[in-house]
Amino acid sequence: MLTATLRLYKNAYTGLSLHTWYLSAVMLINRSGTMVIPFMTIYCTQALHFSLTQAGFVMGLFGFGAIVGAFIGGRITDKFGFYPQQVAALLLGGIMFIITGYLHTYLSLCIGTFILSVCNESFRPANATAVAFYSSPENVTRSFSLNRLAINLGWAVGGALGGFLASANYHLLFWVDGCTNIAAAFLLLKLLPYVKSGSRNNNTKEPIILKPAYRDKVYLVFIALTILLAYSFFHIFTILPVFYKSEWHFNEQFIGILMALNGVIIVLIEMILVYSLEGTKPLITFIRAGVFLIGVAYAALNLLPPTAWTAVLSMFIITLGEIFAMPFMNSFWISRTTEANRGQYAAIYAMAWSIAQITAPIFGSQLAEDNGYNMVWWMLAAICLFTSVAFSLLGNWLQREMPG
Repeated sequence: MLTATLRLYKNAYTGLSLHTWYLSAVMLINRSGTMVIPFMTIYCTQALHFSLTQAGFVMGLFGFGAIVGAFIGGRITDKFGFYPQQVAALLLGGIMFIITGYLHTYLSLCIGTFILSVCNESFRPANATAVAFYSSPENVTRSFSLNRLAINLGWAVGGALGGFLASANYHLLFWVDGCTNIAAAFLLLKLLPYVKSGSRNNNTKEPIILKPAYRDKVYLVFIALTILLAYSFFHIFTILPVFYKSEWHFNEQFIGILMALNGVIIVLIEMILVYSLEGTKPLITFIRAGVFLIGVAYAALNLLPPTAWTAVLSMFIITLGEIFAMPFMNSFWISRTTEANRGQYAAIYAMAWSIAQITAPIFGSQLAEDNGYNMVWWMLAAICLFTSVAFSLLGNWLQREMPG
């Protein structure tokens, strides 16, 4: 049994390119400093004494800046390549994290958060394009899973350490986040060769027919459903920590451990689960199952007693849903692209998540203040159920369009 398990783990990690591993190492260093975002709402309400609505607006500005950053990052990636865009985003984002830590008034923090987000989130389209560039069609889902593993391993380290730092001094979070961004930029320069553009075949004389992403009807439906999923998912990092602090009276250390648990579970099981599932069923099948599980996790917060074990179980179910949905969502949008237009598809996909970053904290915090947290969790469970059914219908649509 042990031998078979070890063989499964070995097979799950075999066949990925060396550059894919390097890219994941860069991501690991970057995300090991991810401390500001999961604690930003608590920082605003506890350290700066903003209202929950004001804190939600600050997080909303981070999402709005992410939309702008994703658009700019996608355009630059398609024109100049993913390599320089990643380096620039990491360096500028690192500098802005440090600066934002010194902004203590509501207006200055709003402005700083927006600029920080534009710089930091312009990294995402370039990074997604780089992962696809270094992958083959057979292992692209696993390549994204390895990248997500690095993100979540870093998230586990950053979340746990961030909880302890936050209990001592919130200002330390901004410095650590900024320095790891800058360190990741230098590691990328060291490990990965310079790539001028995203195309492997720049010298080909064969004309490339591009289908703009905004004319791909299936993709636009997929993006609309992605926004609904992302809206539900982002409450984990914005409203849920405040709920645990103010309603269930958990301390920052335990909240940080809960956030880290998400990353630990992903590190332990995502790669072998994706390896076992990839190619066995249509991508939509796994996506809709994952969305449904996230909804179940939110419903559990209302149905089960307010204990630490309930919080752990809810986080486990959310993470399992994330593992089922998100790697295969990346594979889905990549399957509709070419190397020449992948940046714009990646940008729209990143913008969908950014829209959720705006709406989740703003609407979620307002709903919590007006109607209580229980209403928030029921609403999210209902959205996830609807989205899961809608993904199922999208899958049926795709099957009808398939030739033969």
